[in-house]
Amino acid sequence: MALLSDEGLVGRFEEVGRGHAEQILQMVDAVLAEAGTALAAVDGVAASVGPGSFTGVRISVSVAQGLAFGAGLPLVGVTTLEALAMQAIRGGASNVLTCLDARMGEVYWGCFEADSARGLVATRPMAVGSAQSVGDALAVHMPFTGAFHGIGRGFAAYPALQSLPGLLLLPGASGALPDARDMAYLGALRLRAGEGGDPADLAPQYVRDKVALTELERKTAGAGPAR
Repeated sequence: MALLSDEGLVGRFEEVGRGHAEQILQMVDAVLAEAGTALAAVDGVAASVGPGSFTGVRISVSVAQGLAFGAGLPLVGVTTLEALAMQAIRGGASNVLTCLDARMGEVYWGCFEADSARGLVATRPMAVGSAQSVGDALAVHMPFTGAFHGIGRGFAAYPALQSLPGLLLLPGASGALPDARDMAYLGALRLRAGEGGDPADLAPQYVRDKVALTELERKTAGAGPAR
């Protein structure tokens, strides 16, 4: 959870298991209190729309919709891969490959480049697939010229990704997760551009339509149960 204002950026971060919704609302209250403001006083709400855990994405979207509806605020969506890319771009990267562990032997991944007006732009659609499929796709169509930065836990979960030609993987990048502060930054740019919409129109971007492997698929792939 993060709040971006003229006075700066206030944020809270915590990896949680159960009780997502309750903890999110507690963090909202804590951040607003620290910033000395009320929800109704902000310009709008930005929400993570995935890809990621089906439950986590649904909770993120529904909580954001509830907050925006209750305070009469516009709502914009930011993907987890965009937030990861923005984290790298704010660190100085120009071209970024983001990879998140999608379980079931796959990663969520996307390619982005820095943009002065929008923060970033996607250079190819988000996708989900095996580490091998990422390399195969980039071999056919490389959206970057020269070196590119990698970021996200997908690189740690599937070390083969670390050998992609042209990849720069800085210390700590393979352990990175999406950060609400980067979502706030991108959300603010989109709100200023007039992209805020009706909270009812916000939709999750799951990318994948399957939540678990069958027993046969797990044995074939040598994978453990999806989490």
